[in-house]
Amino acid sequence: MDKKKFITDSLKESSETKLEMQKECQDDILKVVDIITSSFRDGKKLLLCGNGGSAADCQHIATELVIRLSHDIKRPALPAIALTTDTSNLTAGGNDIGFENVFARSVEGIGNSGDVLLAISTSGNSINVIKAVITAKSKGMKTVAFLGGTGGKLKSEVDKSVIIPSANTQRIQEGHITAAHIICELVERELYGEGD
Repeated sequence: MDKKKFITDSLKESSETKLEMQKECQDDILKVVDIITSSFRDGKKLLLCGNGGSAADCQHIATELVIRLSHDIKRPALPAIALTTDTSNLTAGGNDIGFENVFARSVEGIGNSGDVLLAISTSGNSINVIKAVITAKSKGMKTVAFLGGTGGKLKSEVDKSVIIPSANTQRIQEGHITAAHIICELVERELYGEGD
């Protein structure tokens, strides 16, 4: 295996995916910004769920919103909660009600009408994420998703999705966090920036 070629090919593929995102995802990213910004303006919160690397992304995104992303903006914390962090909740749920229900149960308990659920799934077919979206909709929440490839089953379940134009899980995850950083920065600038 030519390791240097592998590195070059990976970086090239990652760059090409970002350029495809510029063409295919801009309008969807802007719509997600509008949905989240509107919810925060109304005093509502953002919940996030996903598995594996997507679970880590949930924590990352929630932290950017609670703490801050842009250091030139002085602002209060924004209400964002990653449903992927409470090991007691996740393990009790997995043991007692089935892992497919753990996120839906948390949405049922702390989600309210007007809140937003950000569901992250590279395939768009994660059962526990789909169930969380269905529960969120039943509570009058807005639902948005970060997906990849064709968007899977979640594409038709959510109000708006950002679908990374790649079939490679690594590139999809990289696209998700890139989109997330853009969204978080635009949200905080929309709410607390000086404006243009």
